[in-house]
Amino acid sequence: MPSLQTEVIVNAPIESVWRVLLRKDDWMYWNTYLYDCSFRVPFREGESVVLSLRRMDGDDPVEFAAKVRILQPPFCLSWVAVAVGFRCRVTFDLEDMGMGCTKVRFQESFSGMFSRFVVRWVRGDELAGMRRMGRELKVFVERSR
Repeated sequence: MPSLQTEVIVNAPIESVWRVLLRKDDWMYWNTYLYDCSFRVPFREGESVVLSLRRMDGDDPVEFAAKVRILQPPFCLSWVAVAVGFRCRVTFDLEDMGMGCTKVRFQESFSGMFSRFVVRWVRGDELAGMRRMGRELKVFVERSR
């Protein structure tokens, strides 16, 4: 199963990072990769949310519905988005590194008959967007302290 992954160390306690990550209605203030399209609908395990992503500046946003599969505060948030022949699982794993630092791992795993084609087509831009989001999360959380 093809996947993309990036990670960032945030100089803030895990609870601070988790709080920012879960407040998707505030993503517009720091996140230029993922956007919240279902304002005031919090993440709840088993519930659906509508999000969109913009891989690169200037790209048109791609809107999608996702179902939250794992919500394990303050360690893991994961959702799955499905389209014909394509499935994407997005996971944020937070790890307390001690000394007020948190490692955030962001992974997208793809499956389905079109997954290899789609991943080959978007890999570079997708990974660049994921890394940009990690940097933006780090800056926002660290400045909010």
